[in-house]
Amino acid sequence: MTQSFSLANVVPQAPAMNSGIWVDRVENAVREYVLRATGDVFVFTGPINTKPVATIGTGKVWVPKQLFKLVYDQKLNKAWAFIVTNADDAIMPPSITYAALKKAVGIEFLPGVTPKN
Repeated sequence: MTQSFSLANVVPQAPAMNSGIWVDRVENAVREYVLRATGDVFVFTGPINTKPVATIGTGKVWVPKQLFKLVYDQKLNKAWAFIVTNADDAIMPPSITYAALKKAVGIEFLPGVTPKN
């Protein structure tokens, strides 16, 4: 984890969402899963920006409308993701498939891999 940590994916987050469901229901659940896993687990996190894009500050930093987290367990060839609205009143949606995340984000995170749902 420390070898791949970067601040490149830091984005503005709604305070209540970030300190609430994002940490409680997404981050902690993924961390617990990774600690129980018996093989390599890859985790991707990022923003989903859709137009019109809100900005903050003099640097006009984009504020994403949603955030995603993708979990891929290589040993089990299993993947799932979460998409959470970046708002203080966000509610926790159910997890989605890798295919649904690819469609929503437009990125192929696992080239050549067809994970089980």
